[in-house]
Amino acid sequence: MLRLLSVGCVLIGLAGQLQAQDNTPSGAPMTGVVVVDTDELYRATLMGQRMVADLDERARALQSENDEITKALTAEERSLTDRRPTLDPEVFRAQAAEFDMRVQGIRRTRDAAIATFEAERSASPRQFLELVRNVLGELMLERGAVAVLDQRLVFLSLGTVDITQDAIARIDDTFGDGRSLPAQ
Repeated sequence: MLRLLSVGCVLIGLAGQLQAQDNTPSGAPMTGVVVVDTDELYRATLMGQRMVADLDERARALQSENDEITKALTAEERSLTDRRPTLDPEVFRAQAAEFDMRVQGIRRTRDAAIATFEAERSASPRQFLELVRNVLGELMLERGAVAVLDQRLVFLSLGTVDITQDAIARIDDTFGDGRSLPAQ
C-alpha cells in the first residue's frame, strides 16, 4: 500500500513538472510515457476495420468451401452406399478405401488451410501495429515522451497520457483503410 502511494505521489509530481514545461504543438502536457489502447486502434481505425473485414470475408469463403466439399463428399458417400448391394464385395472395398483415402487427404488439406488462416488472423493485429509504428512514434515525440506503453500494461495513469484517440485520427489520415499499401 505504501509503495502504491509513493508511486502515485511520484506520478503526480512528475505530471505537474511536465505540465509546467508544456510546449508541445497540440498543447498536451509533456510526459515521460504515453499510453495507447492497441486493441482500440485495431478496432477503430479505418485500416484495422478493413483488415478485420478482409479476414472475416476470407473466413466466410473458407467456410463456404468447406460446406461445398462436405456436400459433395456426402453425396459421393451416399452414392457408394446405394451402389453397395449391386457391387462385387472386392470392388466395393476398393472403392470405399479409395474414397476414404481421398477424404483423409482432403481433411488434411482443409485443416492446413484453416491453420494457415488462423495464424494469419492471429498475426494481423501485430502486422497492423508494425504498419502504424511510425505514427505512434511521431505522437510520442510530439508529446515529449520517451516510450509508448500498451494500455493493458499500465496499472494507473493520468488520462492526459492516453494518445489512443489522437493515434486513431492520425492513422486514418495517414493510411486511410490501408488498401494503397503494398500487400502485407
